[in-house]
Amino acid sequence: MREKTIEVLAPAGGPEALRAAVFAGADAVYLGGPAFGARAHAKNFTISELEEAVGFCHARNVRVHVTVNTLVKEWELPEALELVSSLCEMGVDAVLVQDMGLFSLLRERAPQLPLHASTQMSLHTPGGARLLWELGAQRVVLAREMSLSEIREVADNCPVELESFAHGALCMSLSGQCYFSAMLGGRSGNRGMCAQPCRLPFSAPGGTGHDLSLKDLSFLQRVSELEAAGVCSAKIEGRMKRPEYVAAAVSACRKAADGERVPEELTRNLEAVFSRSGFTEGYLTGQRGREMFGVRTKEDVTDATAKVFSSLRSLYRGERQSVPVSFLLEQREGQVSLTARDEEGRSVRAVLSDPLEELPLLPEERCESQLKKTGGTPFFVKQAAVPQGGVKAGISQLNALRRQVLENLLVSRAEKRPVPFLSRPYQPSARHRAEKAEALPVRAYFRKPEQVCEEALRCECIGLPLYTAPEELLRLREKGFSRILLEQPRAFFGAEDRVKALMDARIKDGFSEFIVGNLGGLQLGKELGATMHGSFSLNIFNTAALEQFQRLGLSSAELSFELTGKEAAALGGELPRGVMVYGRQALMLTRNCPLANSPRGCLHCREPGCLTDRMRKSFPVVCTGSGQARYAEVLNSVPLWLGNRADSFADYGVLRFTVENSVECGEVLTLLFRQESPDFDCTRRMFSAGVE
Repeated sequence: MREKTIEVLAPAGGPEALRAAVFAGADAVYLGGPAFGARAHAKNFTISELEEAVGFCHARNVRVHVTVNTLVKEWELPEALELVSSLCEMGVDAVLVQDMGLFSLLRERAPQLPLHASTQMSLHTPGGARLLWELGAQRVVLAREMSLSEIREVADNCPVELESFAHGALCMSLSGQCYFSAMLGGRSGNRGMCAQPCRLPFSAPGGTGHDLSLKDLSFLQRVSELEAAGVCSAKIEGRMKRPEYVAAAVSACRKAADGERVPEELTRNLEAVFSRSGFTEGYLTGQRGREMFGVRTKEDVTDATAKVFSSLRSLYRGERQSVPVSFLLEQREGQVSLTARDEEGRSVRAVLSDPLEELPLLPEERCESQLKKTGGTPFFVKQAAVPQGGVKAGISQLNALRRQVLENLLVSRAEKRPVPFLSRPYQPSARHRAEKAEALPVRAYFRKPEQVCEEALRCECIGLPLYTAPEELLRLREKGFSRILLEQPRAFFGAEDRVKALMDARIKDGFSEFIVGNLGGLQLGKELGATMHGSFSLNIFNTAALEQFQRLGLSSAELSFELTGKEAAALGGELPRGVMVYGRQALMLTRNCPLANSPRGCLHCREPGCLTDRMRKSFPVVCTGSGQARYAEVLNSVPLWLGNRADSFADYGVLRFTVENSVECGEVLTLLFRQESPDFDCTRRMFSAGVE
């Protein structure tokens, strides 16, 4: 067995799953507390259960990472800070965070607390990882959609620790960029409340009828390749899964991480206990397409027999001996004592109370063999020092000494190791706003130059994709569009150098303002000294986030469209903020296009395609980019319309034109400028009702 280096990181949705993970061989576990975790429907842990879990794990050399990785509303920030303060008192090993505002507040209040950037931050480029590392993240949890070569590129360009998923469910959307559940039912995936509408029937032309449902990932047999790519932690998804599933996945990952062969029976049982028509390696290998799609079938359910579950329960029936201990057995001054010492320097000592003259001489070899009988404990004996010739003790007395020192050492190892936390109230700054204009300034963002209409000349500025040909940009400038913002792709897997080169070229052409929708793009803008405006997909939810993004160089920022008008109005800070007032909201950003789930694979669509749900509603699918950086966005079935309802809390409004032609774009702008009601179907759902 080779020396293990890559961490096996296991999910723990509740106390039983925690024991299964630890006893099956996890190096670390991640779990959720009573609030602010991205799996709100898991059993999760109360504060007292968390405290017990931390002691249980630390006693067994297992690290504990706690998820505080949802977006946090303004009024919730004090509660979130209080939760993390409690976690610091317990001495947890890391906290996972999504919300940039909470991240900045924790860096100030607990500088010694290891912070991990959650996969909900949508990190998938070297620049994004570099930004979080510079802000103080110890680790970045990479997007599931990345290939091994893209992971290696991040590792080669940033010293931050990298964590990557090795097994478990795949969301159709890039994590942190899915608003489907929020839009359809008010349950936000960014708030841990996802209702998984993607597992319902959504049909693409020539598809299977479940064209938003992917198979689960399984890369356990190839964990060494993740390690070779620069990953320090192999993560298993599954905080909603049964303990048997956790034990099976951890056992397989443990063997692979240790360089052992994973038994075929274990692989079969893992697939039987939960899969969706088998597993996929598609994202990591770069082989995307129809083979990645799958649903949970009747056969998948019936494969999980009582025999399978019974077999898997045997994997965590008892303690796993994973903590090395050294014994020192001594006899002097009429006493026999046993000292146990762990590798961190903790030691405990117990003394035999029976009179020595009444005890037999126990030979040296027998003493060693008895001391090494540590079954039923998490300890194994690395070294046992015994006096030459043995000691005066009976077997029962020596066994009692061994049990006593190991029990005491276990208690000592479970003691709290608090992390300093500076407790101070969260006091957001008040909002500073320039003198209110007669009408809300608007920005019109177009998907292609052909959509730009004469009415857009009345806008504060227009936006076009970064990929727009420079001659088109110059033509529009000559027509009177003096201020043009260039929108980076919302994702650019493996294409960071190309995006940076395009930005640099456009700056030289005189176009220096950019719309950024991910943290990697923000880092590129900083490095180029560009003027940057934040998009909705930065998921800005609170004043602390606005202030953090202002420090990072944004000139303005669009708030998350999951906020209600009232919640948006409560935000303070000086950074100018906008809201989307018209457009089909992007409900998903996916690297595996749902329209590719057909026998023909990628259709190379020139125009947007569509998905149809059970109610026969159509959801447009728009493709962006080219080559390996290509991604698709699933748009809402109807556009958002706020008209002039945003002027009381926003500094500007954003109109996003995606599937409209130039005439339709002009008509929408005219309605807005005249403050007239639309005659088309529209929604105000999240603006009015908000999300859980």
